[in-house]
Amino acid sequence: MCGCSVTSAHPPGEGATNDSGVSVGGIAVILNPASGSGGAESAVQKITELFAARSAEATVTLARGGKALRQAAEAAVQAGCRTLVAGGGDGTVNAIAGAALGRDVRLGVLPLGTLNHFAKDLGIPLDLTAAVGVVLDGRVESADLGEVNGRIFLNNSSIGVYPRIVEMRNRYGGSGRAKWVAALWATLAVLRRLPFLGVRIETPGQAVLRRTPFVLVGNNEYRMAGLRAGSRESLTGGRLAVYVMNASGRPGLVRLAWQLFWRGAERVRELDLLLVQEAAVETRRRRLQVAIDGEVIVLTSPLHYRSLPGAIRVTVPYDAVGTGPI
Repeated sequence: MCGCSVTSAHPPGEGATNDSGVSVGGIAVILNPASGSGGAESAVQKITELFAARSAEATVTLARGGKALRQAAEAAVQAGCRTLVAGGGDGTVNAIAGAALGRDVRLGVLPLGTLNHFAKDLGIPLDLTAAVGVVLDGRVESADLGEVNGRIFLNNSSIGVYPRIVEMRNRYGGSGRAKWVAALWATLAVLRRLPFLGVRIETPGQAVLRRTPFVLVGNNEYRMAGLRAGSRESLTGGRLAVYVMNASGRPGLVRLAWQLFWRGAERVRELDLLLVQEAAVETRRRRLQVAIDGEVIVLTSPLHYRSLPGAIRVTVPYDAVGTGPI
């Protein structure tokens, strides 16, 4: 973890800090310098100034990588912070959110990543000044999480081609526009090999056998048609959306993507959708790559998925939809 830690100005007599510099009862911002287009030093300065302008105590800590992010978040909670703020993309928010589970700590989000799906689905603005305003003035609501083999996810988890694409993108990509170029190159490289795997998906009351290029398990159901495809209407449905693709080759994959955009998942026969509270996904491979909120890890089959309804308390705009009461 980087040793950089900055505490903003606050009214006299309020917001004491402990020996480690973490706010006690205040706001702890954990910032991932690798998120988005970079510029960590300027981001720290701007975030510090934005909180200071509101006379709000905030400690800003840089932490690079999942382990360092989790350690920094845990240290902040142990020090007594009441608002834990994740500055970065979905992977960063995932790493930090775990420290708030089961505790009287609310999660704030400063969406500084490339995609920011979780923030968008909660209505959190992408503008940094506005996002800081939400942390300070928004309402605290509950949102669901998903879990696979003990690891939480905010958006989705998948196996098959997508983890390979993410791994190759991270290996050769940079940030900003370069990341998108790397993602396109990685997608073409992976699809050229036609990777398919046999899976058995067990849910309460049924079992599904498929040979598929990927299985995606979403934290609640995704919109699958039109310009808002890939977003979620609600994060409080208390269920998982399991998508299983049945395309048999590269042309089928391209055709399926086109049909999904124009017709929606419910009208595409090559895509199965299971809405469940839990599911077990088993493959012949004992250990396999699994993508969790855009980060790739290795887990052991079978993969046990379950929904965690209302598991996280998040600060959202007052006019946001898709969350539920605490």
